Parts: sequence; structure tokens; C-alpha cells
Amino acid sequence: MIRILFYVLIVLALGAGFAWLADRPGELSLIWQGQRIEMSLMVAATLLASLISAILIVVWFIRVVWLSPHSISRYFRARKRDRGYQALSTGLIAAGAGDSVLARKMTARTHGLLSADQEPLIHLLEAQTALIEGKYDDARKKFELMADDPETRELGLRGLYLEAKRLGANEAARQYAERAADKAPHLPWATLAALDYRSQTGQWDEAIRLIDQSRTAHVIERKEADRKKAVLLTARAAEKLEADSKGARDDAQAALKLAEDLVPAGLIAAKALFREDNLRKGAAILEKLWKQDPHPEVAKLYVRARSGDSASDRLKRANKLEAIRPNNPIALATVAEAALEARQLPLARSKAEAATRIQPSESIFLLLADIEEADTNDDGRIRHWMNQALKSPRDPAWTADGVTAPEWLPVSPISGRLDAFEWKQPVAQIAGPIEDGTPDAADAAIRSLPPVAIVHQRPEPQPQRVVPAALPSDAPRHVIEVEEKPEEPVVKTIAVPAPSESVIVSQTVKTEPGKTADGKPVETVVEPFFGRPPDDPGVREDASKPLEKTTFRLF
Repeated sequence: MIRILFYVLIVLALGAGFAWLADRPGELSLIWQGQRIEMSLMVAATLLASLISAILIVVWFIRVVWLSPHSISRYFRARKRDRGYQALSTGLIAAGAGDSVLARKMTARTHGLLSADQEPLIHLLEAQTALIEGKYDDARKKFELMADDPETRELGLRGLYLEAKRLGANEAARQYAERAADKAPHLPWATLAALDYRSQTGQWDEAIRLIDQSRTAHVIERKEADRKKAVLLTARAAEKLEADSKGARDDAQAALKLAEDLVPAGLIAAKALFREDNLRKGAAILEKLWKQDPHPEVAKLYVRARSGDSASDRLKRANKLEAIRPNNPIALATVAEAALEARQLPLARSKAEAATRIQPSESIFLLLADIEEADTNDDGRIRHWMNQALKSPRDPAWTADGVTAPEWLPVSPISGRLDAFEWKQPVAQIAGPIEDGTPDAADAAIRSLPPVAIVHQRPEPQPQRVVPAALPSDAPRHVIEVEEKPEEPVVKTIAVPAPSESVIVSQTVKTEPGKTADGKPVETVVEPFFGRPPDDPGVREDASKPLEKTTFRLF
């Protein structure tokens, strides 16, 4: 574009010059070798311009003729190079597509047209061809040659790293990643790989330094870098918690500044503050986390912030959590558990049932079973809640790569990936029918709760006076009080079907024995029945005998 503009400017300048001469006519006289030559000024300027043009044309022609051998050789060399690059491009495409035959053919053609010293991509084509042909040793040798060349060092190290990962040589892969991260810290794969290896070995300081370098070089996005650094700070704080609570507190608070929703960092910071008897700041951190997203571990630590608190104090703190996030199943379950410890069983039952209606889960039904045991100690009702727990979805847990851990870990034990654990429902093999966690299912479970078994106590026997009738009237009379030994209650089990389940719930009925003419007790036997009313003649052995009055509590 600049050359065209320059050419246009020259043409305009010549045109302007000739126009200026045309407006100012004149005569030019020249005496050369005794001859007088006269012409106009315009003709003289035209002849001068033509002479200069002719001289330039002659110079160009002589230069072309003189340089023609070099130009011809350069033309053929460029043509050969173009054919070599075309073969190299075709070979790389064939290697990427998995066509080993065409890739090998293009490799041989490239070697005949290009020099490997001039074009390092030939080594890459040879390595990729060896990989798709299954010649891994040859490919590894090519990658080693590339790693020694400064121009292809990063490419060779990546190839060696991938080969080491494929063979399971984790130590070799770690060394290649570390070398690539040191030589080229701008490579994302090298930075992330070295970061994972340093995290797996617990080198938190080195990992944090690497994160800072990558963040400065803009290798990792700012948000992702902040999250990973927060996880590393939390891991370092967890190691310091037992020996250095102040250092653990500082690291955990720094992690919370980078990731406000990182629950493990908040838990460690609160624990460190509680150990320093700073209950107010620790509770404030937990309350902030609770407002963002209620978490069972946050609730547990908040309720039990002080080890010397009574059950009533823990219940008050649980009620405070519920006030912050009302109608939340985790908050309701926390209040129910605290109320159970405080022996406020009606409150515990109501909160647990409310949590069940919002989000049924395995833990809430097990909590209802504990409440039932403390309240009624009825085996049938306890089994009912435990049966519902078996059919309910599992509770969320710290899960990474399909495995769960009892507590949060910074690195996955399966893949070694940093920040792999998430609080979610674990994946498990379904062994039986699982009910949907819907309010209708929870209401059905509560309605199908069997009635409480009632035990009727027999009245205490009264002492009787026995007077002998055979003594004379004037004989001294002795009144002997004989206290009759109470008979053991007769326990009979009546099978009563549950309201909504095809199971048999045992109900205990105790009857009082009667007296015969000779003073022997007679027991009234009630046989078990299955779904038939007590006045059905088929229930009794002798329908002529009157039935004993028995009362049942209705629900």
C-alpha cells in the first residue's frame, strides 16, 4: 500500500512539473561541437525524462541477466520447500486422524524435501506416527530429543509427561511437570500438574507460591486461582490447628477472604477462635456461613461451641439458627436433636416431623427413631421409622470421584485432584426400592405410624378375713388375715395390622384371673386373631363363654 502511494505521488509530481513548464514557455539553445541546437524548454524536459527512463530499464535488464542463475535456484528451492511443508501438513493431519500408513508415507516424503535441523516439526510428525503405530519406545526417544532442543523443549516435555501418565509412572510425570513449570511457568498444563503433585505430597507453601506465579502470569483465571489458593490455605490451616491455633486462624481467615462460601475454612477459623476463648467472632463466622448456605457441620459446631454448655443452652443456640434460616430442614433437624438431648420430646418430635415433610432423608428418620425410643420405647414404632430410613435418600456427604470421606480433604485420594470434594449426595448402588423424597411420602410415613402398645394393669388384690365356722360360740375367735399372693398377669399377644402396612404389630393384653367354687383361679384365654373383631365367635374356643371386657386406644 505504501509503495502504491509512493508511485502515485511521483506521477503527480511529474505531472505538476510538466504543467508548470507548459505555463512558462521558453527556448533552449545548445552549441555542441560547432553545431547550434535549439529547442523549446518542454521538448528538452521530455527528452531528459525519456533518457533517464531508458537508463533505468537498461540497468534492470542487466541485473536480471546477471542474477538469473541465483534466482532460478532460489525458485526451485522455494518450490521444494513448499512441497515439503505441504507433505508435513498432510502428515500431521493424517497422524491426528489415526491414519498410520499415510502419516508414515508423508514422513518419508518430508525427510526428502525438508531438513530436520531446519524444521523441528518433523520430529513431532515422527513421534506422532510412532505413537499411532504402537512404537512407544521410538516415540519416547523422539520426545527426549525434542526436550533437549530449546525450540521444542516444552513440546517434548509435554509428550514425555503424557507418556509417563499413560504408563503409570507418576514420579517421572511429576519430574517432567516440575521441569516444564520451572522452564515455562506460562504453560497451564505444567502449572496445574505441578500444583496437583505438590498438593498430594502436602507441600502447601510451594503450591501457594506456584499459584501466585501463575496468577501473575495470567496462566489461570483469577476466580479459579483464588479458589485454589483458598483451598491450599485451608489445608495448611488444618495442619496447624492442633499446634498453632493462631497460624491456623490467620490462614483460614485469609482463605475466607478469597472464597466466602468455603465451609471447611470457616469451620477451622471458628475452631481456632473457640480455642482462644473468642466465642463471639467464631460464632459470627459460623452465622455468616449459615446465612449463605445452611450446613450440618456448621450447625453442629455452632450448637456445641462451648463444651460446658448444658442441653438447654445448646437448644437455645439451635433455636437461634432456626431463627436465622426458618423453614429449613437442616435447621429443624438441629433443633430436634438439641431438644432430644434436653428431653423436650414433644418439641423434638414436632421439629423432626416438620423437617421430614420438607426434605425426607435417612438421618431425619433415624432421629425420629431415637425420639420414639426416648418417648414411648415402642419397638413397633421404632422399627417403622428405621424402615422409612432404609427407603429414604442418603444424606449429603463430602464426595469426590465417587467416594465419600467423613471429613473434608483438600485432595482426592483417587485422582489426586485439588479441590475435588463437594458436599453432595453420594452415588451408591441401589439395593432396593428408594422412595422419592417428597412431602407426600413423608406425610404417608407419618400417617402410617403404628399405635402405641398399651399394657392394662390388674388391680391389686385386697386382703380377706377368714373365720373358722366349726368353733363353738364361746371359744375365743382368732381372725387370721391371709393376703393372697398376686397372680402373675397373663400376657396374651393380639396381632393388629398396622394402618397402612401389611405387617403385624404385637399388642399386649393382661387379664385378671377369676375364682371357681373350690377357690382355684380360672383364666380367660383370648386367642390371637388376624383382622377379625374381638366379638367374632371364630376367635374364641367356646362362644358360649362371655367375652372379657378389653379396651383399645384408638388413633
